[in-house]
Amino acid sequence: MALIEVKVPDIGDFDEVAIIEVLVKAGDTVKAEQSLITVESDKASMEIPSSHAGVVKELKVALGDKVSEGSVVLVLEAAEGAASASAPAAAPAAVAAPAAPAVVASAPVAAAVAAPVAASGPIEVVVPEIGDFDEVAVIELLVKVGDTVKAEQSLITVESDKASMEIPSSHAGVVKSLLVKLGDKVAKGTPIVVLEGAAGAGAAPAAAPVAAPAASAPVAAAPAVVAAPAVAASAVATLPAHQPGSPSAALPHASPSIRKFARELGVPLAEVKGSGFKGRITQSDVQNFVRNVMTGGLQTSAQQAKAPAAAASEGAFPGLLPWPKVDFAKFGPIERKDLSRIKKISGANLHRNWVVIPHVTNHDDADITELEAFRVQLNKENEKSGVKVTMLAFMIKAAVAALKKFPEFNASLDGDQLVLKNYFHIGFAADTPNGLVVPVIKDADKKGIFQISQEMAELAKKARDGKLGPADMTGGCFSISSLGGIGGKYFTPIINAPEVAIMGVCKSTIEPKWDGKAFQPRLMLPLSLSWDHRVIDGAAAARFNVYFASLLADFRRIVL
Repeated sequence: MALIEVKVPDIGDFDEVAIIEVLVKAGDTVKAEQSLITVESDKASMEIPSSHAGVVKELKVALGDKVSEGSVVLVLEAAEGAASASAPAAAPAAVAAPAAPAVVASAPVAAAVAAPVAASGPIEVVVPEIGDFDEVAVIELLVKVGDTVKAEQSLITVESDKASMEIPSSHAGVVKSLLVKLGDKVAKGTPIVVLEGAAGAGAAPAAAPVAAPAASAPVAAAPAVVAAPAVAASAVATLPAHQPGSPSAALPHASPSIRKFARELGVPLAEVKGSGFKGRITQSDVQNFVRNVMTGGLQTSAQQAKAPAAAASEGAFPGLLPWPKVDFAKFGPIERKDLSRIKKISGANLHRNWVVIPHVTNHDDADITELEAFRVQLNKENEKSGVKVTMLAFMIKAAVAALKKFPEFNASLDGDQLVLKNYFHIGFAADTPNGLVVPVIKDADKKGIFQISQEMAELAKKARDGKLGPADMTGGCFSISSLGGIGGKYFTPIINAPEVAIMGVCKSTIEPKWDGKAFQPRLMLPLSLSWDHRVIDGAAAARFNVYFASLLADFRRIVL
């Protein structure tokens, strides 16, 4: 066995950095390039990987120590010949969130800094040098058209498999147009935005990548690097309060490896209390958070995260057996296909909502014979308007009236308090080729049937085109999930947290109903109301469903 000293590699233009996290302990077996410690400067945090594989014999550093290039981190006991066979020390594996607001990482001192150059007219801002990455995905938009930005202000967040980073503006000005959207792939030179009124703004120098003795673990050290959780593309079926693309005021204090671990479990780091050095979030903090949620001891607000199926597949949830690992190919031909980004994000939120919220579902039927005849008549009379009235538009108005009569359904839990809302925003499920999304009709109480129908058509088209923005899908009070165009009888819709109820609707059918003298053919609409038993009891749910059905049976009740 050979003893090997693992040292801090070249970490770029930093003299000394503080150790803020020790990721291994004596006796641990580590692999080459496995992260050993996390260090932090005033500009960024980064993980220092191991140059060799072996067993940790002795730690040479502690929390709070200052280290620089060449500092000994630990002593490894490796197999004979490992020292000569192993690659040189790898560069830091990933760069995490800056402790302060995003700043551009300094280029080496020798790098020439461009003098301010006066500019006039539109300026196209492009992705600068981002290190050893061909393409990275846009996971966050930090500005919108009309925003005034400063030179070096962050415009977008991108993510590779090694790190996430914010891309800054090279000039100051007003955003005239955005040239990228969430989910796009960008590379060096890709145009991001067009700025106007950038006179006198100097081009921000591109930050150079952190140098590494070997290319075993390249580092993107260009713009300020942030290990933010991956968020959805603009058409995600997020049912949560979290708004993708909205920068948070303060990023959680956690290393890149912990951020990745949290994303895989679907854990919102902003809600995890760190127990580590200076309040940093540790792996055990994330695991305890999951344990508390699973046992009902903690309620989370909704945020974008990776699907927790990844966690279940590794048996990460306490008390559950690991997900079965099967070689399907041995049974016959198979094909693998990645889940769409929408399904990854919506799956994570639906899984959390189903686990955390105690669902109960009431089933009922609404007689919509007269209402359907009225709807058909309206569409004939207004054929030239181009606006087609759907049954869902009537259901949205009925939902508003029912929420007014039963205000506990127009509420959200906030700890031990119930937030009762005095606005009426109704979400409706829209089916798209990439998955389900839930656009929201805002202020439905102030709109008529035609206006609601027109808005629904516009939002549904945006959903199909993948152009829904966060503002189109947030703020909902109550949702309606309609399978009317497909079929079925009843189902159990999953509540869209932080809402407390959702109405599921299936295909209407003609059924014989006794009128006291004879059976009459009536058009019946199946209703499935799911409700949160922490807020609503069975009697209230039954009354809500009966009232909702009565409104559809005789729409004149809406005005009462």
